[in-house]
Amino acid sequence: MKEYERKQLIERLDREGATVGAEIPERIDVQGEQVELREFVFEIKRRDTIPPGERERVDRAKKNLRRERLERRQKIEEGDITFEEGERLVRSIVGIDRALNGLESLGPTDLEREQQAQEAADRKRWMSFLKQALGHEDASSGRLGGGAGRGRGG
Repeated sequence: MKEYERKQLIERLDREGATVGAEIPERIDVQGEQVELREFVFEIKRRDTIPPGERERVDRAKKNLRRERLERRQKIEEGDITFEEGERLVRSIVGIDRALNGLESLGPTDLEREQQAQEAADRKRWMSFLKQALGHEDASSGRLGGGAGRGRGG
């Protein structure tokens, strides 16, 4: 492959929006293992939340995909390959990028657990507000409202 062809391929990878219109490959060899990539990504994205055990599987898959992507890019940059092989590698890398984009959009946290924690914090603030408003307890210090020895209205 000529040097200008190599640069052309690398530019295609680095182009903004390179994954637009690209499909996730049906299956791909990742770190020497055959992976049903499209099925995996769609299965994971179909769920509302990812259980902790699955989260580890997704993180491992992302790590392996990034490693595979890097190796394929290095073949384009430095390998003794033909332009046609380079084009195949570019298409596969763009497919990997598309899969990674889908997996990255899942976010780093368990959204259901985060929502429950937010709701619990909201309830706690509400209860604290009510106790303060009704004079039952000073929420910040734990004292009874109005002073313990003074009584109310007497």
